[in-house]
Amino acid sequence: MIADTAPPGPTAPGPSVFVSYARADRGRIAPLTEVLAAAGHQVWWDALIEGGEAFARSIETALDQADAVIVAWSAHSVASDWVRDEAAHGRDRGRLVPISLDGTAPPLGFRQYHFIDFSRWRGSADAPEIKALLSAIVAARSGRSDALRADPHGAARKQIPRRALLAGAGTAVALAGGGFAAWRLFGTPRAPDGSIAVLPFANLSGDPEQTYFSDGLSEEMRAKLGEAGGFKVAAQTSSNHFRSHEADAPTIGKALGVAWLLDGSVRRAGDMLRISAELIEADSGLSKWSQSFDRQMRDVFAVQSEIALTVIQAVSGQIPVVEARLLKSGTAVVAAYDAYLKGRAQYYTDAGEASDRKALALFDTAIAADPGYAQAHALRADCLLDIASEYASVAQIAALQADALGSARRAVELAPTYAFGWLVLGEEALYARHDFGAARPFFDKARTLGPNDPEVLGQFAYFSAQAGRLTDALAAMEAKIDRDRLNAVLYSGKALLLYFQRRYNEAARQYRQAMAMNPSQSHAQSGLGAALLLQGDLTGARAAYATEPEERQRLAGLAIVDHRLKATTAAQQSFAALQGKFGEASLYLQGLVLAQWGEIDHALDALEKARAANTSGLVWALVEPLLDPLRREPRFKSLLGGMGLN
Repeated sequence: MIADTAPPGPTAPGPSVFVSYARADRGRIAPLTEVLAAAGHQVWWDALIEGGEAFARSIETALDQADAVIVAWSAHSVASDWVRDEAAHGRDRGRLVPISLDGTAPPLGFRQYHFIDFSRWRGSADAPEIKALLSAIVAARSGRSDALRADPHGAARKQIPRRALLAGAGTAVALAGGGFAAWRLFGTPRAPDGSIAVLPFANLSGDPEQTYFSDGLSEEMRAKLGEAGGFKVAAQTSSNHFRSHEADAPTIGKALGVAWLLDGSVRRAGDMLRISAELIEADSGLSKWSQSFDRQMRDVFAVQSEIALTVIQAVSGQIPVVEARLLKSGTAVVAAYDAYLKGRAQYYTDAGEASDRKALALFDTAIAADPGYAQAHALRADCLLDIASEYASVAQIAALQADALGSARRAVELAPTYAFGWLVLGEEALYARHDFGAARPFFDKARTLGPNDPEVLGQFAYFSAQAGRLTDALAAMEAKIDRDRLNAVLYSGKALLLYFQRRYNEAARQYRQAMAMNPSQSHAQSGLGAALLLQGDLTGARAAYATEPEERQRLAGLAIVDHRLKATTAAQQSFAALQGKFGEASLYLQGLVLAQWGEIDHALDALEKARAANTSGLVWALVEPLLDPLRREPRFKSLLGGMGLN
């Protein structure tokens, strides 16, 4: 229940925040309102409002005007009809920001909204809970004006960057500010016994340039444990969030949804290695096994296998017969392995063309040292596809794509059971040729070979959605999220799939949750804008589009929504800027705009040109709601049929 500490108005310093709580919790709420006010927010709570009829009117006015409705659930407030009514009002306006003062779960009707846990908050304005709450408030009011801009030279041309789905690396998926607390937004079901997270092995070499090696070793351990079968292995992005090792084992285990943690360190000096590893039971924090290995570099592969097999035996109680499988796609050549890890680190920084080309050269070095290195061939192919998509001139694209196809084919020839190799073959058919018929068996093969591989799950989810298999897509995305809970971009990915299912309200809510984890990620604001647009909330849609970091998406969205708002001149200016700045690379987005403007023939012209030029975006044509005005057109049906989407 609420009151105002400062009257709202157009010159207010920050968002208006309504705080709903039970009177018995006032002692916990008072310091929270002080922190929010100090952060520049208008805070409404019941400290200053008088009773009677004016009290009820003030509450209703505050609820209607609030940018965010913070509902403080507790053992007291879940039984309060006042709090439930206020929470329902905030939910229906799309402004609900739930917190829990004592760990109490929300009541029925509100459990689909994840909360921020304040049970351990002790009043600090710098606490991670506060940072997560401030981010959630920003997301609730549909964006922030100071969001970080994406690097225009490194911006991916797909709806969500492929690399973000594969490795979850780089700024597009990093948790912002209060991300450590934000994991609680997404719940903590009991972890299955056969679940494990490999934390980033610490680099003790005294040389920061050696971090690629310790990180690579951690990722190799994840791959080995995943290939062993029967394990749920937390993915890289979420595991890497605990690089600093500041949290305790139970906290990390709950955040990642795992029962076991594998921690370790690497010290590399010339040709000598010391690798230390420890298996920890997450619930208790007790060590199950630990050992140090002093070896030469040439023995690193044997150490990796020994650690993996020991962990499997300790967790499962069985001696696995998997060692031959664990090296099926790798190498036994130290120079090849070292070059591959360096290239992988470069590639997943997603830092632009120079970084990608450096990664490509390192993959070539790895393959020169070991021509039978399937992992290097596969990632080289993936790198080539990105260079062709993001940086190459029209004259260069065909040669780069042909080279990528050759590397992908070589990877599956060398390692027929290596899921990622088949995945890249599917990507080549899809993104280079827009051939769904050719791509489908490759994606299905990758899914069969790597049913629990986070890299496979993400790409399979998107391909399934693009092919109209939306139920399969959502199931795969949920499985990936279960293995990568702290990867903010995946929650935007789930929102995108809900949007394709025309579940716009759920999609908007999911986008807001994703932005609570990372307000600066690209494509989330434009996704929210589209979901709001198709619900008829033009004001909210425009606010979301206006704060989208990726310029092409922003211009296309503004052209659509301004046209709906009858701001014809502004709409035409945005469309002209889209065409002028991005040319053929924006043909698909031009088609969306023209379809929404009702210029059906011009929209079809743009999409047919996109198909002829093999530019990006067109793979979403089957399921994109903004193209619904074209569905009955014979030319559109022919376009889909030409891509194998009959």
